[in-house]
Amino acid sequence: MKKNKNKWIEKVILIVCVVAAIAVYMAVPSVHQGMNCVFAMFATGDFTVLRDFVASYGAYAAALSFLLMILQSIIAPLPAFLITFANANLFGWWKGAILSWSSAMAGAAICFYIARILGRDVAEKYGKNTILICRLLPFVSFDIVSYAAGLTSMSFSSFFIATGIGQLPATIVYSYVGGMLTGGAKLFVTGLLIIFALSALIFMMRSIYMEHMKKKRG
Repeated sequence: MKKNKNKWIEKVILIVCVVAAIAVYMAVPSVHQGMNCVFAMFATGDFTVLRDFVASYGAYAAALSFLLMILQSIIAPLPAFLITFANANLFGWWKGAILSWSSAMAGAAICFYIARILGRDVAEKYGKNTILICRLLPFVSFDIVSYAAGLTSMSFSSFFIATGIGQLPATIVYSYVGGMLTGGAKLFVTGLLIIFALSALIFMMRSIYMEHMKKKRG
């Protein structure tokens, strides 16, 4: 009974926070304009626009980037790889990788708990392997994966470890590449990432389908 009561309190607090955030966005012009500016930057698909915006905050640039990564985690489906590229280009590839990985982990944890509070307590296993694969895909929004995992019976520790391991190699690679991107190379690398994402997604979907058919026959 106490557990159910705590769950109800958590849901009420979360809903109040969401409603308050929406109210501030709608009622405060500066917040409204600022958020629209952020959305517009993501919509361009050009990480240099995002990089210049983050750089304009000077000493607070890293903190702003951290908050932007959390923001894109909560609000689907803003592409996280743009922030990763921007961080690498602005702070250097290894410092950018650390910033991108840690902020993405924080965002993933928040998404997981939002879904866990509002969603079902017990569901079919989402699968750590699926989490690992999805974290490698630059165009599979991290927040969607995190929300989906939060709706399952997977423990937070399993989710966090799978997310950290799966996300780390991709973050390092994207940061290293992002630190060197200039001019026309941006379009070339973006094209390669799209091909990689589609190939990996097809492979993942095929594996899930084959596993489903195997269980069905069994």
